[in-house]
Amino acid sequence: MASQDWVDKDFYATLGVSKDASEADIKKAYRKLARKYHPDQNPGDGAAEKKFKEITEANAVLSDPEERQQYDAIRAMGSGARFSAPGAGTGGTGGGGFEDLFGGLFTTGSGGRRSYSTSGDIPPEFADLFGGFGGGGGGYGGPSGGRGGFGGYGTPTKGADRTATTTISFAGAVRGTTISLREPDGDVIDVRIPAGIKDGQKVRARGKGAPGAAGPGDLLVTVRVREHPFFHREGDNLRIQVPVTFDEAALGATIQVPTLDGSVKVRVPPGTSSGRVLRVKGRGVKTSKASGDLLVELQVAVPASLSEEARAAVEAYAQASAGHDPRAALVERARL
Repeated sequence: MASQDWVDKDFYATLGVSKDASEADIKKAYRKLARKYHPDQNPGDGAAEKKFKEITEANAVLSDPEERQQYDAIRAMGSGARFSAPGAGTGGTGGGGFEDLFGGLFTTGSGGRRSYSTSGDIPPEFADLFGGFGGGGGGYGGPSGGRGGFGGYGTPTKGADRTATTTISFAGAVRGTTISLREPDGDVIDVRIPAGIKDGQKVRARGKGAPGAAGPGDLLVTVRVREHPFFHREGDNLRIQVPVTFDEAALGATIQVPTLDGSVKVRVPPGTSSGRVLRVKGRGVKTSKASGDLLVELQVAVPASLSEEARAAVEAYAQASAGHDPRAALVERARL
């Protein structure tokens, strides 16, 4: 922005703060107004967009100590000045213009004149609004790109995406849940986690990223899922290990097995061995696109001790099946 413009613009009034406002007061006022007038919150509202650019411009100057000092000096010295084009002075005197009067205040370290753009770039201070998450199991990773603003030739650009990481329970991943990410200023962002999400997948919360002239970026949340002591996920299928007794495995039986939604009856075929897997359709993880199955892996449970009656029965069985050798083919199979 040209220095002359600063005389006609009361940045303190734009932000609604006093001339002796602290940096914290300025930042707080800017954050409040930026949320209220952000284009994403006021789609199609030209007046709100204009206001957003004005408060962004005011904050860019007042939040920078050096520029604020220059602004205050120009406003103090130029409050009654009239503008004149260089070489045009009054009465044909060819006196210097306003820029010449205050030119010493607007030079870069190399002696060149500094220019101030009204392009509407979002100052880095606004990124503080999204400076980090805490609580709610989430961790903030910061913007994944540059700040949003106006690119070359006045083209508005979208704000940068932000990243966060959260850890949820197995039940939350299977059924879906909502997490809350708290920002340093106390604001809370709620993010909906869809049912069936897998460990390591990302959820995109649109419009929750850093602000930009063409709208805010998105928030990308990486989801970590805690393991469950009983259910083990394999894609959209769930695997469980269920013990059966020797007689259930040998003679067959109908048993109750737990699922995510209560229990179901499963038929164990006669002659079942340990490790056999029975499939229960549609009892796995349900997503918006499909439903997985429940894989029931059977394990024959051998009792650690037997009563006299049970021992006698097992010995009788051993005598009755003495001609069966389950290891008869091992030697042949192990031959190199």
